Amino acid sequence: MAEPGSLPTGFGELEVLAVGMVLLVEALTGLCLNSLTILSFCKTPELRTPSHLLVLSLALADSGISLNALVAATSSLLRVSHRRWPYGSNGCQAHGFQGFVTALASICSSAAIAWGRYHHYCTRSQLAWNTAISLVICVWLSSAFWAALPLLGWGHYDYEPLGTCCTLDYSRGDRNFTSFLFTMAFFNFFLPLSITFISYRLMEQKLRKTGHLQVNTTLPARTLLFGWGPYALLYLYATIADVSSISPKLQMVPALVAKTVPTINAINYALGSEMVHRGIWQCLSPQRSGLDRAR
Repeated sequence: MAEPGSLPTGFGELEVLAVGMVLLVEALTGLCLNSLTILSFCKTPELRTPSHLLVLSLALADSGISLNALVAATSSLLRVSHRRWPYGSNGCQAHGFQGFVTALASICSSAAIAWGRYHHYCTRSQLAWNTAISLVICVWLSSAFWAALPLLGWGHYDYEPLGTCCTLDYSRGDRNFTSFLFTMAFFNFFLPLSITFISYRLMEQKLRKTGHLQVNTTLPARTLLFGWGPYALLYLYATIADVSSISPKLQMVPALVAKTVPTINAINYALGSEMVHRGIWQCLSPQRSGLDRAR
């Protein structure tokens, strides 16, 4: 990992600034879109349903990822002048924990939405409030549990190669890291990915029989693979080989790709939903929405 006292190996000042600007754009875009989703849920009564509660959970998780990216972007811009991670060792641990919690919550919330949509379209019954609330609680408690384990000694948080953000330290490749990685990956990546894929696959088959294929059944699973697959490949490689053989710039690609997930999710789950889209429009145009209700 990068030393916090100098520019990281393999990066020049211009490259550090470029990564910082990319992270800044990703962070602000994700924050804006997901904040609109959260605001529309709070201000639009029609959106306060069990199914949309799952979308709200995803928007909160993705907002957390965007905030994490914003911290990384700020530290990237500061690193050129200060030549160090500006938040100290404890800040690195807190940044790694917060990013890991929200990343896991985003992945698992996507799986919960997939199951909720399967339940709605295939059983033709609304998701119950107690079921939706239980799913959200389980998602966040599970994410917090797995993210806390590196703080307790199973796994470890450290600087990524650029030294502007912190994540699981995959450079060690020891038994501690390997055992944590495979256990965590099964419960928090492969299992949610399987749930997402199977739920939408069964839903697609059901809708094709009725002739009403109304939802995109492939994009959610592809988003999980695109957004988090590079991290999975990097971690897998680190368990079987020396990760230092991969250039530092290439090691930063998974982090940059993952930070696009909040924007993709907001477009897919919020802006792609007519009801949520209407709720966002009402939040942006409160006077017009009042006239529409009066009519």
